[in-house]
Amino acid sequence: MGLKMATIAKDLSIRTIEKKFHEAAAEIPPLLISSDSHVDEPADLWKSLPQTFSDDLPIIPDWPADKRPQGGKDPKVRIEHMDLDGVAAEILYPTALLRAFRAPQKAQEAAFRLYNDWVAEYCSTSPERLFAVPCLCTYDIDYAIAEMHRCHDLGLLGGLVWQVPDPALPFTSDHYDKLWAAAGELGYPINLHILSGHSYNVDQLKGPDIVRASVNTKTADTVTTLFDFIWSGVFDRFPKFKMELVESEIGWMPFTLQQWDYYYQRFSKNDDPRGKFPINRLPSEIFYEHVYATFMDDYCGSHMLKIWGHDNCMWSSDYPHGNMTWPESRAFIAKQIGNLDYETQEKLTSKNVKNLYKLKI
Repeated sequence: MGLKMATIAKDLSIRTIEKKFHEAAAEIPPLLISSDSHVDEPADLWKSLPQTFSDDLPIIPDWPADKRPQGGKDPKVRIEHMDLDGVAAEILYPTALLRAFRAPQKAQEAAFRLYNDWVAEYCSTSPERLFAVPCLCTYDIDYAIAEMHRCHDLGLLGGLVWQVPDPALPFTSDHYDKLWAAAGELGYPINLHILSGHSYNVDQLKGPDIVRASVNTKTADTVTTLFDFIWSGVFDRFPKFKMELVESEIGWMPFTLQQWDYYYQRFSKNDDPRGKFPINRLPSEIFYEHVYATFMDDYCGSHMLKIWGHDNCMWSSDYPHGNMTWPESRAFIAKQIGNLDYETQEKLTSKNVKNLYKLKI
């Protein structure tokens, strides 16, 4: 099935990693679970939809075998590549479909249902190792809840919603409340992935604007979304509800939470009328109880894990995307968190994601 393992490792090695990190890789805990990997949807996925719908949906590239690992399309190849990389299991997200979160409601609903069925079948080839998150269109919350339950019956976990909502439906509104409550009762997180929703489209950018979007806009989008969830009191209203920020990295989080705590305490004192907040405890406390985040190549963020976030953060490989850590994931992990104690490394590479998704691995 394609190239031999040794040839794959040689020809598709994506970076040169210092020898010391290869040596340190042997000391990383053996069980690795990627909290954020991807599939490559079939190029003809929208073929069965009415033309009026498919015109509103993103073009799905048909990645050639010499440009991208084929495990994104073929789960059997994926398992071979996971074995090569020493990865036991993966949480899977779409690729092209992330752009569909800005499509009109009916096109979104139809596309997401098609994708959810397809990815459930993809995972069924190895249900003990492949776990996909279904896409949920949230224009109609009752529909979103029904689709979430249908997908959980198919073996999918969590629920992916837009990270940047339609401006008419901000996360600070009560529009989503029934979904947050339903997810809390199921005991799985609601997931928010970069590039989903009403924000930038990296495919349409070039030059410095690619970097501006990929760093400045991406981080601003995630900060705003996290702010809206914490400061609107969502987690106090729905104490069982958990959310996961996916592929936003983590280095900005401890600083942001520290600043939010500072201003919460500053304006909550002395009966300052400006400090009448919908929350009655520190934002960082709310974060620690309810929010999870993935990291991949975040050297600054990983160094903060010595004092912050080791119960909330989770390693990811981003396979099969161009910036993935495959097939050198253990060396990448050693570079990121090899300086941490073994128990903390276990949390970041497997235990946190196992607990969040109730995985039996």
